[in-house]
Amino acid sequence: MSNTSSIEKILGNKAEYYLGHQSQTISKDSIATPNGDFVAEHFTGSNRSNQVMNNLARLYNHGRLGGSGYVSILPVDQGIEHSAAASFAPNPRYFDPQNIVELAIEAGCNGVASTYGVLAQCSRKYAHKIPFIVKINHNEMLTYPNTFNQIMFGSVENAWEMGATAVGATIYFGSDESERQIQEVAAAFERAHELGMATILWCYLRNSGFKKDGVDYHASADLTGQANHIGVTIQADIIKQKLPTNNGGYPAVKFGKTHDKVYSELSTDHPIDLTRYQVANCYMGRVGLINSGGASAGDSDLQEAVMTAVVNKRAGGQGLIMGRKAFQKPVAEGVELIQTVQDVYLNEGVTLA
Repeated sequence: MSNTSSIEKILGNKAEYYLGHQSQTISKDSIATPNGDFVAEHFTGSNRSNQVMNNLARLYNHGRLGGSGYVSILPVDQGIEHSAAASFAPNPRYFDPQNIVELAIEAGCNGVASTYGVLAQCSRKYAHKIPFIVKINHNEMLTYPNTFNQIMFGSVENAWEMGATAVGATIYFGSDESERQIQEVAAAFERAHELGMATILWCYLRNSGFKKDGVDYHASADLTGQANHIGVTIQADIIKQKLPTNNGGYPAVKFGKTHDKVYSELSTDHPIDLTRYQVANCYMGRVGLINSGGASAGDSDLQEAVMTAVVNKRAGGQGLIMGRKAFQKPVAEGVELIQTVQDVYLNEGVTLA
């Protein structure tokens, strides 16, 4: 386990900026703090069944972060979302589904998220060894011209039959097909809960109109925050969202409704405050926010991953879901990167801002 000084070394001259920040926006006392009893504290009063509670507890209690209230998930659904070549050519061993699951196990992840086909291929061998999160819809990229549309690749019932702990799905909020996706995923999540599985929603924005005057607002805190709020409304148990990069999407694009206090009191331009606004939209953290690790950028991957983990944790989030930064590297390097991120969440010196 790394100590705070090693985290400071990785962050370099940005260490104080991330580790020393104290939020003056939404109070940390109002956030549901991740802890070992998180599932019991925040889901017992909900409509989740005992079986859903069991599977949520299995996910939260597995791996190196087990019992901490934080989660580390390996997601490898990019073979469909970005093409198998773009995803696995840098490290061809991951064309083999077994190696995907083995990486998650070796790294001590809470769970592994992948496509229906990948997890079905090796479910009898591994479903009892690590929680499976079956991604049931995807944006396939072979249709030309490409469209921003999530379609079903597997059924909730088949995910249950292969022993999945949870199902995952994506909604492209703002896209032409978003209304259908919301209804489709809401129905799938309801069925997953009926069968006793947990639910994880990839809450992403997709609309060319979210780029205005040369600024991309697809990861703005206000727009992603609203996507999160819709996600928890359709009963996602965990929200996956990109780390916010800016704010002011609503006023820039000039649509929808917002409030001046979002920008004057409830957020600043600091990444931790922007992410806390995302957490607030997840019922003040009662539904866990995990941020995505993003694409692999080479030598800067470790610093970027640790920075994202520090921001997420200090904002009140519950973990990181990181794929390409890990599986596009040699196995030992991928494991080391994942575990270095996990160490941020195990480090008691990295606290809520």
